Amino acid sequence: MTTIASLSFADDQLTIIWANGSESRLAALWLRDNCQLPCCFNDQNGQRLINITDIPQSTIIASVTRSAAKVTIRFAPDNHISEFDANWLFDNCYCQNKAFDDRGEKSKTLWMGPSAFTKLPNADYSDFCCRSATQRHALQAVAEYGFVILNNVPVKPGSVLDVISHFGFVRETNYGKLFDVQTEINPNNLAFTNLGLGGHLDNPYRNPVPGLQLLHCLENSAQGGETIIQDGFMAASILRDESAQNFNLLSKTAINFRFQNKSTDLHTLATMIELNVLNQIVTVRFNNRSIAPLTLPETSMLAYYTAYRHLAKIFERTDLQACFKLNPGQLLLFDNTRILHARKAFSSAGRRHLQGAYSDLDGLYSTLNILKSSANKS
Repeated sequence: MTTIASLSFADDQLTIIWANGSESRLAALWLRDNCQLPCCFNDQNGQRLINITDIPQSTIIASVTRSAAKVTIRFAPDNHISEFDANWLFDNCYCQNKAFDDRGEKSKTLWMGPSAFTKLPNADYSDFCCRSATQRHALQAVAEYGFVILNNVPVKPGSVLDVISHFGFVRETNYGKLFDVQTEINPNNLAFTNLGLGGHLDNPYRNPVPGLQLLHCLENSAQGGETIIQDGFMAASILRDESAQNFNLLSKTAINFRFQNKSTDLHTLATMIELNVLNQIVTVRFNNRSIAPLTLPETSMLAYYTAYRHLAKIFERTDLQACFKLNPGQLLLFDNTRILHARKAFSSAGRRHLQGAYSDLDGLYSTLNILKSSANKS
């Protein structure tokens, strides 16, 4: 219970002194806009029932009363009465809380190679399915570190879709609901060969890109084919430390990404490093196979290539990479806006067969938030 020590008001502002000594100064218009009574707010879905234009611009506080846990305010000139729970005021007060952000780099734990972990984040799939605590910890690992490995996922085609059903929805693309990562004749993507692949994020030519990727190992008897992952946010932050000029070029200069085959032609215009309004890294788009020919001004072309090469060289640093071999029944779930993945070449003897699928970050974060809320109530 959050306790109010005292409160006062003067026309367009309510001042609350909390029992912990902190102070909140809340504008009358903000309070009126956030009225929690059923006439203004639907408590089933958390949505307002009024528009900002329904509130007089000249709104002031006419009177205030309080009980142990509630504050009642009468506004003028419309004589509207609102009632607020003290806990709600404290939890939502803009004097006490920063804007919510769970996607920017500041809300993550950035990491450098395997030395960052005593053991790579992992969970048993059966526990993930039936124990909310295991599911919460696994999804939190994706939110915090960008990835988790699920063990003992049934080794049968289509299981990757079952995994997605536990936290979100399948993001279907031109590759289908799922796709097989194995050697093909005349492949339309280098992923479907036995060649090694450099670090990249998938589908940078889409807007938005699929926020999550899953790779489920069905067979891996070929020699080689190890999986490599690394934290793209960490690499971008290293670039920022080493060269603000190069970082600014990649975060402010939009380029074209493209994928084209007989049945698909996808373009998007985006920066290689995307920042949010707080200037925090929120997305890395790096895929040398999918960058269209650059069409930048002549005066900035060479400078852009210098910045691009700098970031690419950072991605090649082995101390930033975690390398491991996925075994049958293991599934790698990772943030496709942050975690680069690569693989080593593998032999034609034996077989390497992964099934992949995409999903979106919204579903994962929504499920994680519900799990956290339930854990806090228990």
